[in-house]
Amino acid sequence: VQLQASGGGLVQAGGSLRLSCAASVHDFSNYAMGWFRQAPGKERDFVAAIGWGGATTYYADSVKGRFTISRDNAKNTVYLQMNSLKPEDTAVYYCAARRAYALGVYIETVEYHYWGKGTLVTVSS
Repeated sequence: VQLQASGGGLVQAGGSLRLSCAASVHDFSNYAMGWFRQAPGKERDFVAAIGWGGATTYYADSVKGRFTISRDNAKNTVYLQMNSLKPEDTAVYYCAARRAYALGVYIETVEYHYWGKGTLVTVSS
């Protein structure tokens, strides 16, 4: 499984960005997906997750109400819509995938088997 994240960039505080993560896998609908981020000098933190069907989502408290995770199984793609961005959202954002055998989401880095290379999001004040 290969994951390619895109959509990062420089944005002013209060602005929006949409990240995309395209997966090269033939049965994408069987994979749970997640977004994580890593700021300089910090650990990689959970941001959002979505179950294989798309109906189940979960967010870190720090982004709840501002970020929305979604997926398009026909396009093998997961998205992260980020609104009301803050300087503290600045980080490299990574998408992650794991095969799912039941409904549910995964929020720990160790639970994911595949990772993309990341895309940088910079929010200026």
